[in-house]
Amino acid sequence: MSATEAFQRRWDATMMRNYGTPPVALVGGSGCRVTDADGREYLDLIAGIAVSSLGHAHPAVVDAVSKQVATIAHTSNLFINPPALQLAERLAELMGVDGVRVFLSNDGATANEAAIKTALRARPGRRRFVAAENSFHGRTLGALALTGKAAIREPFGPFGIDVAFVPYGDAAALVAAVDGDTAAVFLEPTLGEAGVIPPPAGYLTAARAACDTVGALLVVDEVQGGIGRTGAWFAHQHEAVVPDIVTVAKGLGGGLPVGACLATGEAAVALQKGDHGSTFGGNPVSCAAALAVIDVIESEGLLKQVDELGEEWMGALGACSGGVLKGVRGRGLWIGLDVPGAGPAIETAARRQGFLVNATGPDAIRIAPPLILAADDAESFSAALPSILDAASSAMEA
Repeated sequence: MSATEAFQRRWDATMMRNYGTPPVALVGGSGCRVTDADGREYLDLIAGIAVSSLGHAHPAVVDAVSKQVATIAHTSNLFINPPALQLAERLAELMGVDGVRVFLSNDGATANEAAIKTALRARPGRRRFVAAENSFHGRTLGALALTGKAAIREPFGPFGIDVAFVPYGDAAALVAAVDGDTAAVFLEPTLGEAGVIPPPAGYLTAARAACDTVGALLVVDEVQGGIGRTGAWFAHQHEAVVPDIVTVAKGLGGGLPVGACLATGEAAVALQKGDHGSTFGGNPVSCAAALAVIDVIESEGLLKQVDELGEEWMGALGACSGGVLKGVRGRGLWIGLDVPGAGPAIETAARRQGFLVNATGPDAIRIAPPLILAADDAESFSAALPSILDAASSAMEA
């Protein structure tokens, strides 16, 4: 029995069945590479689902976390801790607009829960939301209510809010759905879990205008797309739209759990004392990690690197189109491969050749590597992709 098989046997004996049995047990990582329990090395092109923004064991994160955990590891929100306050200040600054206020959470789902409650407080009497089909906002009940995937949402309904789902990218359908009973429109700047599907140009601008017409709030879920993933601090900044509420998480902590709900205008002051809280939100260790991530992205010019490498890489990947690969989409280092029916087979074939990518379903492969990915590493995957596609095609035909 291999070491991986031994881990899998223990997993199957103890863990709940919601994840199935993972194919790999990862035991170490450095930079953009990870190692499994049997000593095999992989180029990590999914980064814990867009989480490990500086790769694995980055010295800046290691140093920040080590120093903070040796100073004070937890305070609760009964007291001020300086890393949490500093992180809130930095995030407000990165938004680039006046009057931003911040709620720090554990992760993306809890950031979105805070956004829902903020919208309900800011628009009392309105309990209707508009969200997109095939969207993903989290697994907690409020966030799940807004998630446009019926298969994962419907078994847990009914929910405490009314949500109208519209086709993503269809501005006319969105405008038609937003009315005087709408508290907020809740959108991703690009559909992440659906396979990195960007909207048409001007979509967020149309959403902003529709909200303004009826006095609804615009909430942009940047949990996966924010903190440099697209070559900007926030993906909505490519369209120069100012949302009322923005949520972030994943890549913010560089591997440690932290999220945030950022609000402007009326939404910034909607929550009052006692309306919401979190035991671990704003944990000083996680906030120290997040501050290190922001510092490195800024000091090393990673936004520009992500933008330039992403554009070049998508061109190289697109050159492999043909057969099961029908196209490439995305922005920065947030890339989707359009592979109808071949997603799982390609994920397996890539893993066997030493690359970790993610099939978000049967028709798409998601690529979201660390933001520090080198051009040579990107090129190595581009060079291997034709043989990966061939191996996947052969496996599907067998």
